[in-house]
Amino acid sequence: MDTTTHDVDSRRPDFAVVGELNPDLIVYGLPRELPEEREILATGFTLTLGSSSAIFAHNLALLGDSVTFSSRIGPDVLGEMCCQRLEEAGVDTSHVRRSNSGSNTGVTLILPLTKTRRILTYPGTMFEMGIEDLDLDYLATAKHFHLSSLFLHRKLSRDIPGLFCEMRRRGLTTSLDTNDDPENRWEGVLEDVLPLVDVLLCTEEELVKIAKVENAVERVSSKVPLLVVKRGARGASAYGGGLKIDVPSLRVDVKDSVGAGDTFDAGFLHQWVRQAPLDTCVAFGNLAGALSVTRSGGTDAFADSAYRKNFFERHWQQNRLVQ
Repeated sequence: MDTTTHDVDSRRPDFAVVGELNPDLIVYGLPRELPEEREILATGFTLTLGSSSAIFAHNLALLGDSVTFSSRIGPDVLGEMCCQRLEEAGVDTSHVRRSNSGSNTGVTLILPLTKTRRILTYPGTMFEMGIEDLDLDYLATAKHFHLSSLFLHRKLSRDIPGLFCEMRRRGLTTSLDTNDDPENRWEGVLEDVLPLVDVLLCTEEELVKIAKVENAVERVSSKVPLLVVKRGARGASAYGGGLKIDVPSLRVDVKDSVGAGDTFDAGFLHQWVRQAPLDTCVAFGNLAGALSVTRSGGTDAFADSAYRKNFFERHWQQNRLVQ
């Protein structure tokens, strides 16, 4: 199956992505409880491209989409490393702002456990990106606008609803993955931006926090045209236009679930912008997420072109999924 062929206008980028940009340091083999004043030995680690928005953009570009990326990094090697990884995947990083003052590029430390993980983030420049760092005319050249990690954009936060409004005014469709709220408040900018989102992507846990009521699907789906809920090993569901679509996950050997949800977003939207049937969009999101978890980090499996192509062809055909 060729995932790169489509009928979109090649003169315009398919996606404009705004979000945080930082590396992930993933340390494997640590115990659930970490005692103080002890030297604990890990079994392995990887330093790789991280952040929800960058993983999304990286893997989306390797599916064959043209992607622009707007963010802010510090004057350090980590930010340059992240941009290089994005550029190697084909992402346009010409509008990533490189700050010569202020904080360094952020970094996330991830400690995978048996079924869950601990996540520690130093936000760095992601807290400092403001509307002045974004070129609205550049963003508006794309067909679709996506923003990740809503609650990590502290300076940009007050301008996010206006940003979505402007992108829709200029004819772009829009999507949002809120990701987690470190303060666990789930309010403020969220309520203002939801009416401006065409596709909302979230996990089951995030959905409940967004809704703040038991009938979470009913409440949130009434606010957005299309709600997509990621359910991990149980697949994913989509709610829109009076329809509910449930698609089970693929069975694969899971090595690392970091970035799986962001990669699902890439797979889903890759099909959605092509106006594929909703069940195909969900199934392709599951397929992309399944590939992601078979190797360390959120992008390593996608970066291996031969491995990626073989995985897609084998599993897409085995599951009798037709685009």
